[in-house]
Amino acid sequence: MLQMANYEFIRKQHVLLGKPIRQISRETGYSRQVIRKALKSSEIPMYQLSKPKPKPVIDSVQPIILEWLRQDEQAPPKQRHTAKRIYQRLVDEYGFTGGESTVRRYVRQLRVSPPKAFVPLDFPPGRFAQFDWGEVTVLLQGKQVKVQVFCMRCTYSRKIFIKTFAHQKQEALLQGHVDAFGFFGAVPQIITYDNLTTAVKKVLEGKNREEQERFVQLRA
Repeated sequence: MLQMANYEFIRKQHVLLGKPIRQISRETGYSRQVIRKALKSSEIPMYQLSKPKPKPVIDSVQPIILEWLRQDEQAPPKQRHTAKRIYQRLVDEYGFTGGESTVRRYVRQLRVSPPKAFVPLDFPPGRFAQFDWGEVTVLLQGKQVKVQVFCMRCTYSRKIFIKTFAHQKQEALLQGHVDAFGFFGAVPQIITYDNLTTAVKKVLEGKNREEQERFVQLRA
């Protein structure tokens, strides 16, 4: 069964580099049948467990914790979450059944090894773009309504694509990308993001991330 990374790799080898199926089969060890299936399918082949594996209780609330910590970056220091406050909110608002020590350990891991970032000063044409969500209030049918703003900017040309959505769910993220690429008439080679839970399933050590399956599928 193909893993997500291999699914994406095979499609790039064939579509971008023009390698024939026979060569890809020889280089990867996958059969031609598996490769043809990956090239024809728009779905990532996934292994279905006959019985789901039990997950640690912290897994279900990791995206929530990440979002709170991300919001803390814009908040005054005295208003930011402590590990104890995070635990209390998880219990009160989400019925969290894990221990406080589990939450403290996870938060400590995130804070000890923050992702390192840099901002390049020179941007080659067509190579880099930046993406982020924003929020604005608009007058819609006579009512003040908050809408979410999808914004992607090419760093060389400064060309900007903006589209509003009712939410920041994954379908809005993916549709916004498709529309932005159509607007630009091209796909940037590198796009920088915050750790969006709709794109990033789990923050790993250093710069490594476990990405959401649908996000990987769009990129492939």
